[in-house]
This record gives sequence, structure tokens and C-alpha cells, in this order.
Amino acid sequence: MSSERTLATSLVDGFDQAWQPLLERTATLTDAEFHWQPADHGWGVHERDGAWLADWADPDPEPAPVTTIAWRTWHVAVDALDSYSERLFGRTGTGLRDREWVGTWSAARPLLVAAGEVFREGLVAWGDDLFVPLGESWGPFAQHTRVDLYLHARREVSHHGAEIALLRDLYAAAATA
Repeated sequence: MSSERTLATSLVDGFDQAWQPLLERTATLTDAEFHWQPADHGWGVHERDGAWLADWADPDPEPAPVTTIAWRTWHVAVDALDSYSERLFGRTGTGLRDREWVGTWSAARPLLVAAGEVFREGLVAWGDDLFVPLGESWGPFAQHTRVDLYLHARREVSHHGAEIALLRDLYAAAATA
């Protein structure tokens, strides 16, 4: 048995190192925190015509709006990981598309977990075949490789995971002020 590490093993471990703190930090999240709007005119997830939809504009407004934890978890699960998984592996963890999300943390958490699991499973399946170009369906990113997309996905998880942690801290501080 070889103890030699591979690039693929390091990438999966790197994903886990970004993913696990997000799951741990949100384990006790409440619905009030999930929807807490820390600033006026921010983006969240709202019920419209019987569906929960994330706020969105294309192109992104300048400056970008402050977003809720609900919005950030949608962005990580559906807008990032699931959209990549669907194109790369032919499946998603949430079954949701576009701006669709859910209105409670108890409904969101298993979807967030599932999106991460599907993306991670795809990373594992790549093995060391990491420098394959994404292809024409990726438009201006066609010549970018699988490892490039992995690095972007990990940045999304780390970046938004840290923002979610900060929002939890701010929510707790506001509650005790």
C-alpha cells in the first residue's frame, strides 16, 4: 500500500477543509438568523407565488448588496456547486435550478449538504485526470481545466462560508446589544 499523496487526494482534502467548517458553523443556525437582513436593501430569499426565490440581477449591481445567510447558502448550493455538478457530472444534490431555494434552515441544510456531497463525489471520480479542459459549453472558460473549476468552487465555499460565520457573529452581537 502506497502512502504517496496525489494531486487528486490533496484537492479532495482541500475541499473538505473548506466544507467541514461551513457545516460545523451552521449546525445550530436558526430560521431567524437564516433570514436576518443585516443592512437595508440587501438580498435574501423570499416567497413569491408559492416558491422561494433568491434575489438576483444580471449584471451584479455595484456595489454588490449585502446578502442574508439564506442567500449565501443558496448561492453555494444551487448557483455554484449544483450548477457545476450538473454540467460536469450530470446530476445535482438539490434538484433545484436558477433562483429556487427553500424558506427554512431545516429544509436548506440537507440540500446544502447534498450539493457538497455530489460535488465532492465528482472530484473523487476525476482521480488524477484533472487537466482536462472544461469544453465549449463553458463559453469563455472552455480552455480552463477541471482543476481551475475546483479552485473556483473551493474559493466560493471558503469565501461564503467565512461570510456566513461573520453574519452569525454579527447576529449574535446585535441580539445582545
